[in-house]
Amino acid sequence: MERVSVLCLSLLLCSLSGAEIIEEREISPESVNVPQPGPSDLHAVLREMSAKLAENRLMIQQLQTLNQEQAAKLKELENQVDTKQQEQAAKLKELKKQVDTQQQAQASELKSLKTRTNVTENQVESLRRDRAVGQVAFSASLLESGSRTLGPFSAQIPLVFKHVVSNIGKAYSPHTGIFTAPVRGAYHFEFYFVAYGGSHSSAVGLVKNGEHIFIAGQHQTNGWGTSANGVTLLLEAGDVVFLRLWQGYVIYDDESHHSTFSGHLLFPCETLLLMFN
Repeated sequence: MERVSVLCLSLLLCSLSGAEIIEEREISPESVNVPQPGPSDLHAVLREMSAKLAENRLMIQQLQTLNQEQAAKLKELENQVDTKQQEQAAKLKELKKQVDTQQQAQASELKSLKTRTNVTENQVESLRRDRAVGQVAFSASLLESGSRTLGPFSAQIPLVFKHVVSNIGKAYSPHTGIFTAPVRGAYHFEFYFVAYGGSHSSAVGLVKNGEHIFIAGQHQTNGWGTSANGVTLLLEAGDVVFLRLWQGYVIYDDESHHSTFSGHLLFPCETLLLMFN
């Protein structure tokens, strides 16, 4: 019985000693400085991390949405820019077309203006030329000096009026007796001659390019007699006019210059055409 009691007492003392050792270990400094987390702490950390993860996902979604919106705005701006560029290109094309049309119209107008200017210059030059050569007039008598009766001849002969009083424009030749028209126009000619009494009559005709136009004649048995005629002719440049003595007839002249041939340009026909255009 005593042994049993001693054994129990020994076991009790051992138990108390173990408990003290355990208590000493639990309150050691290492146990105080590094506490071991429990399951509740891990759940709290997981909840916090989950919350942050959810928050980050939300932020990512928001950033993605913002990025999409910005991309859409950028695309819209690009479309607007493209549209404006297309509109500007269309406007530029239309403006270029208008400019080309205006340039073509101006070129056509310039060409027409140049044509009209050339026509006007030609007309002015023609007027100047006509004015220069349009001052045409001459008068001449048959003999330069002395007195003489020409004829009669067995054929018609051209009369050369050698005593030139005036020859404006140099259209009359005192060497051939021929007047040459310098320009196309209306010309007036007059011729006078004297018939001296005798057995022969006087007859003088005006000729244009070899064609007989007018004639003047006089028969005088004694004393003096005169005859004259005149005509207005439309002559082309280069046409010739002269007087010729009729076959078998005579003409007389002396220092008094009775027998004469005169002519002058009334007006150039080109001038008239310009006046009525």
